[in-house]
Amino acid sequence: MGQLPLPLPASPSWAEADFIADSSNAEARAFLAEPALWPDGRLALFGPAGVGKTHLARIAARRRGWLYQEGTSLHGLPELPARGWVLDGADAAGDARALLHAINAAAEARLPLLLIGRSPPARWPQPLPDLASRLRATLAVGIADPSDGLLAALLAKLLADRQLALPPALQALILERAPRSAAALAQLVARLDAAALAAGRLDRALLVGLLEEARTAEAAETLRADRATV
Repeated sequence: MGQLPLPLPASPSWAEADFIADSSNAEARAFLAEPALWPDGRLALFGPAGVGKTHLARIAARRRGWLYQEGTSLHGLPELPARGWVLDGADAAGDARALLHAINAAAEARLPLLLIGRSPPARWPQPLPDLASRLRATLAVGIADPSDGLLAALLAKLLADRQLALPPALQALILERAPRSAAALAQLVARLDAAALAAGRLDRALLVGLLEEARTAEAAETLRADRATV
C-alpha cells in the first residue's frame, strides 16, 4: 500500500512558505511582525516542542538579517551581531553570565533580541539575580495548542519531510487516534518511518499497532504526572 519510505535523513523545511499559520500562533506572528514595539527591544516566544517556535524564529532571522544562534552555544562574552539576535533554546543556555551579557548588550545597542524556550522566561531557573530580573521583565508570548486544521496540515508536512506517502484514510486515522500534540505527532511519524523501513511495508496494521503504543505511552505519562501532583 502506498510508497515505501527510503532510508533518508529527515530534513524539516524551515521555508517561510512551509510555515502553517493558525489561530494558535496568530499572537506570536503579530508580535514578530513588529519588533519596534517590543519593550526594551526584547521578546520571548515560548511553547511546547513541535508547535513552530524554531520555524518562526528562523523566518524572522532570515527576513531581517538577524543572527540565529542556539542557546546552548552561548559562552563567555558573545560578540554582538550587527542587526538583531535570535537565541533558540535560550532556556537551555548553560552559561548564565553569557546570557545576561547578551541581554544587556542587545539592550544597550538597541538591537532586537528574540529568546525562544519551552516555558515563559520568568520560570527559567537562574542562579544570577540580575538575569532572573531581566527575564521576568521580558515580554513573553506563547503559542497555544494546535487546532484540528493545524494538526492535519502538520501531519502532511511531517510526512512530506520524510517522503512518506500515506493514503488520506490512514492520515485521518492518525488524526483521530494519535495524542493531540505537535510533539507526539512528530514522534509518531518518526516511529512510523522507522517501523516501515524495518518491516518493508507501510499499511493499516502497522499504523494501528503504533497508534496503540502511542496511546498506552500517553496514558502512562498522564498517570505518572497525576501521581507526582498528589
